[in-house]
Amino acid sequence: MMKVSITTTTCDLTDGDLKQLCQLGVDCIDFGSGSSFPGVKEQGYPDLDALLKLKKRIRSFGLDVNRVTLPDLSMNYMQRAEGSEEEIEHAVKAAKVFGEAGIPIVRQRFAGDTFNEMTKSYQARQRGGAIARGESLGFNKQKHETPTLEEHERWWARFREAYAQLVPVCEEYGVKLGMHPSDSPLHDTPFGGLGYRRIMDEFPNQNVGYIYCVGTRAEEGGSPLVLNEINHYGRKDRLFLIHFRNVRGSLPTAGAFEEALLDDGDMNMFKVLLELRKVGFNGCLNPDHVPVMEGDTPDLDGNWAHSNIAWRYGSIGFAYSIGYIKALLAALVEFEG
Repeated sequence: MMKVSITTTTCDLTDGDLKQLCQLGVDCIDFGSGSSFPGVKEQGYPDLDALLKLKKRIRSFGLDVNRVTLPDLSMNYMQRAEGSEEEIEHAVKAAKVFGEAGIPIVRQRFAGDTFNEMTKSYQARQRGGAIARGESLGFNKQKHETPTLEEHERWWARFREAYAQLVPVCEEYGVKLGMHPSDSPLHDTPFGGLGYRRIMDEFPNQNVGYIYCVGTRAEEGGSPLVLNEINHYGRKDRLFLIHFRNVRGSLPTAGAFEEALLDDGDMNMFKVLLELRKVGFNGCLNPDHVPVMEGDTPDLDGNWAHSNIAWRYGSIGFAYSIGYIKALLAALVEFEG
């Protein structure tokens, strides 16, 4: 049975945080920041004892840890700067620690997989004045060059070197290594439609798969693309976690998109759920990038202006999305009889 997870960017969760998540019916927590874990700032990777204490505390509230993030690989690493090999060493050690702690899914971030300067961010006002992230190609009058083919292949060579070290460790420790698509999915981004599939081609290992973001992929091709990709990746059992969110418009059709509440975007999210069920997905659905509703104290990120990234105590938008997903899951049970 599919479950519900939420993203947090901090490990400093209060009892009130965990109580509220339990009351909302959340099943699992996804940790979106690799630098937030105890030990990372001191030694470059998480401390196992502190991680086990955190996991035990979370489980005492009826929740569990679903996905974590490894320490980031910076542009220094991607460009082979002197001394940057330590970054991948820390990421590998982190994967081992998470494996020893019984964490099922890890994600590795790579600098340079997005081209945020290509679009113009704007504040989209939607139903009742809800605030959402908008991204436009047309509003950005400054021209920016994407990488050349040679630069692109050098980036991918570095990616392959990192994954070549991470994949065997994840396999040995029983951890799934999931990748999020490039957000926004602009032309030539490494993890746009073509590059995203390339990960599985380069590393045909069952521990290698996807943190599949429905909203990000819809930004590239709408509902048809999302349903086709879910079918493709899902049949191969490579969907590890779903970022379950809705958008309006897409870059190819409107030259722009806006994030939206689950029931207020272009996609019928129940159809997405049916496709996930058809391919046998039984992981977590995560309400990601939720519009800001009246009374919210949003978790905003400079890379994605006006986008409410992670859950916070009393977040109305996230509470609404969690309830909507749970209602869809209940309807799915009745629909299947």
